Amino acid sequence: MSQNATHDKLPIRMLHDRVLVRTDIPEGERRSSGGIVIPATAAVGRRLDWAEVVAVGQNVRTVEPGDRVLYDPEDRAEVEVRGVAYVLMRERDLHAVAAERLEGSEDSTGLYL
Repeated sequence: MSQNATHDKLPIRMLHDRVLVRTDIPEGERRSSGGIVIPATAAVGRRLDWAEVVAVGQNVRTVEPGDRVLYDPEDRAEVEVRGVAYVLMRERDLHAVAAERLEGSEDSTGLYL
């Protein structure tokens, strides 16, 4: 058995203030809310994306696995784990959090995202 095959079966723990997320939309073509296909080569302004938190480091205070977060896709480091692509970032690089547990808190906006 090769050394890499052994590492593929090891559990992974995020460190410090790192957050591992799975993006909602794969790279490439997107669809508008009206169903129009937008090619990957189309020029768009700076656009933030949503992702689901998969794992967090021990120093992360504001998000939990399962939360949805808003982030800048320009500031990201991609990693592949067991054939699935994820984005690794620091907690401070997140712009917003959407989660059921935030409902009714004094710092939520009440917007339906």
